[in-house]
Amino acid sequence: MKLIFSPLSPFARKVRVLLHETGQLGDVEMVDVATTPLDTHPDAAAANPLGKIPALVRADGPTLYDSRVITRYLDHRAGGRMYPQARLWDVLTLEATAEGIMEAALSMTYEARFRPEEVQYAPWVDAQWQKASRALAAVNARWMSHLAGPLDMSHIAMGCALGYLDFRHDARGWRVGNEALADWYAAVSERESMAQTAPE
Repeated sequence: MKLIFSPLSPFARKVRVLLHETGQLGDVEMVDVATTPLDTHPDAAAANPLGKIPALVRADGPTLYDSRVITRYLDHRAGGRMYPQARLWDVLTLEATAEGIMEAALSMTYEARFRPEEVQYAPWVDAQWQKASRALAAVNARWMSHLAGPLDMSHIAMGCALGYLDFRHDARGWRVGNEALADWYAAVSERESMAQTAPE
């Protein structure tokens, strides 16, 4: 299998952390591509008609894309412990929350990097940050007991989302008012899988 990815993508990082945690790193060739919304890398376009990463190219079936599809497949392949049936709906909901934070943060990044300064729209950026902020507050208020449990895919997704906020939007100070979540993130960041995949 081949993973078409960028080390800066929080969505791709989710997959890479899962590969670490499930012992599948040796089964997947990493294909690092530089791709943007305005200039899609040929490998990304060939793997996914939408041109988005990550994409998992398989020898025995169609290429998989969307990080949640890829992680479900890889977890199933490894025995299914990252999506435990007993708390599946909680895992999926918290993973979706983390993905929403990533999407809002990535939208902010794109507005600054790929739109000319004279047409950048500050209210749009602020609205995206409000989405992320509401999600962070909800996790801090209602999901800490889940995050305190055994590692599952929602933990990985949330860790990657928070890592992306630090990487691209650290000045926004997401930790203020979310101290419990910040403490949790400090601990989960020490896992080898998180340290090995941190964006630089």
